[in-house]
Amino acid sequence: MPLGLNKLKHIVVVMMENRSFDHMLGGLKATDPRIAGLTGDEFNLGTDGKKVKVKSNAAYQGQLDPDPDHHFAGVDLQIFGGNMANDRPATMDGFVKSYHAQRRDLAHSRLVMSYYKPSKLPVLTTLAQQYAVFNGWFSSIPGPTLCNRAFAHYGTSFGHVGMNVFYLNTIYRSVYQRLDDAGKTAKIYYFDQKSSTLEVVNLLQHQPKFFGLFDQFVADCAANTLPAFSFVEPNYSDHEENGIPLMASDQHPDHDVREGERLLAHVYNAIRSNPQVWESTALLITYDEHGGIYDHVPPPACDPDGFVAQPADTGTGKPFLFDRLGVRVPAVLVSPWIAPGTVVPGVGEADARIFEHASIPRTVTDFFLPGFPPASRSPRERAAEAFTDLLTLDQMRTDTPTFTLL
Repeated sequence: MPLGLNKLKHIVVVMMENRSFDHMLGGLKATDPRIAGLTGDEFNLGTDGKKVKVKSNAAYQGQLDPDPDHHFAGVDLQIFGGNMANDRPATMDGFVKSYHAQRRDLAHSRLVMSYYKPSKLPVLTTLAQQYAVFNGWFSSIPGPTLCNRAFAHYGTSFGHVGMNVFYLNTIYRSVYQRLDDAGKTAKIYYFDQKSSTLEVVNLLQHQPKFFGLFDQFVADCAANTLPAFSFVEPNYSDHEENGIPLMASDQHPDHDVREGERLLAHVYNAIRSNPQVWESTALLITYDEHGGIYDHVPPPACDPDGFVAQPADTGTGKPFLFDRLGVRVPAVLVSPWIAPGTVVPGVGEADARIFEHASIPRTVTDFFLPGFPPASRSPRERAAEAFTDLLTLDQMRTDTPTFTLL
């Protein structure tokens, strides 16, 4: 077993909001052709029939207003272009059409094809280049936030494809409950009381032992008291705390993306600044779903989840069998035991590996609870890839980057 896996004691996940892989990391293909990003020739047709090519003009804020559609029916249109046939291919050509439907503005609809120059996202770009970037990490459902985040906590959404808050049929225990049952520790760190964690407060039935504030995460890193598994949530809203304005850091359109960059740097620095924590922690950064923003890679089919969403819930006139993934999202794994420049191959590549949010409970449970009963996990979680095998080095790196927080 590689030394990095022998040292591993903590897995930390930061889940940001509503950005696609191509939008955030697609520009990296220009400097590293192994990264499944953009050539610049990818396009959708506008509602005027003209090609709308991808363009490296993404702005930090003020561009994606209104928020692009990412409810199930809208994502279906984005992936399949409006084709409702049973054997329809995933063409990824409905993004501009979908965005145009929201404001009926031809010029504005083209902005959903925008992506960032790598230099505009120095934190995410640096982490992707210096550690491991996943070419094939997909949201779990072609739909919105809450059902996708449920996959990160439970390995399933129990048949939900929308923004339901209360789940009554949680036949599988959350990863936090599993660890707690085995005498191990787990915690969800959310930003503050005014930007509370999203669905999990309700999904976990207000179990306070699983929750802490972001300041406690930083303190736990400094004191080497991190739990086995940590899930870090951003600030979801612009608000004031004791008269001090605080900006949303979730990167949800149309929040300022730079504030999310600062959050990622803060989390990374907190882990890296304590040598004991740094050598024993793997940090995964990913996004709950694509937020309606263009990505060129068709989501692959997957093992059905054992649940069915009815036509009334999908809004498409069709049921959903949970047999395909949602749109691809950024994902980066950070550890001093990962070789710099690691690229995990995705769809259509040799040795392809397909990840989704069910990979999170799969990985955490496999690593900390070996022998956990397969029947106590959802079919999707059982089929999901785990990622701890990417800690391949036998000697800890000393060339890792640091960030200055402004």
